Amino acid sequence: MIACAALALAGCNTAGDLFSQSADQTAADGAPPADGSAASALASANTAGLDTPAAAETPGLLGSDPNDELAQGKKMYRANNFGLAETHFRRAVEVHPRDAEAWLGLAASYDRLRRFDLADRAYAEAIKIVGPTVEILNNQGFSYMLRGDYKRAREKLIAADRKDPGNKYVANNLHLLDESMAQGKQVQ
Repeated sequence: MIACAALALAGCNTAGDLFSQSADQTAADGAPPADGSAASALASANTAGLDTPAAAETPGLLGSDPNDELAQGKKMYRANNFGLAETHFRRAVEVHPRDAEAWLGLAASYDRLRRFDLADRAYAEAIKIVGPTVEILNNQGFSYMLRGDYKRAREKLIAADRKDPGNKYVANNLHLLDESMAQGKQVQ
């Protein structure tokens, strides 16, 4: 499961996973792009050093069935239906509590629903499973931007940037943070 979660998470940062929240994914309405480009990045970043097969290569792993809760959560998240995404991701973590990708999806959904207390708990669970990955730190930074907590946002984004200095999603969020601070305006 950890391998599956790492693979799924690896798609979030470099190629653009749905949970890697960044400035380039935030449309005028605050929704992430529908192309799912953030998903591939997290998978590649989190699988480094792991000798595990991809979810598609290993039947029965969470996310390998297009109708399981994780897949449905991703589908709802991409459709900007964050309430239903939260429901599916919550069910996924209830059945598979060691699936970091499900926890990360749940946290991102909570962020979009502005339930930051629950988002923090979900991020903490993902970190317990895979550690403070670039994707998780980036998403936490974005979460703090949504709250208007620029100091903590910068801390998380700087930590993510130290782990992966060339990551375009982290760079975009740092740029968005600087713009938000200059305008004195909270990210939507």
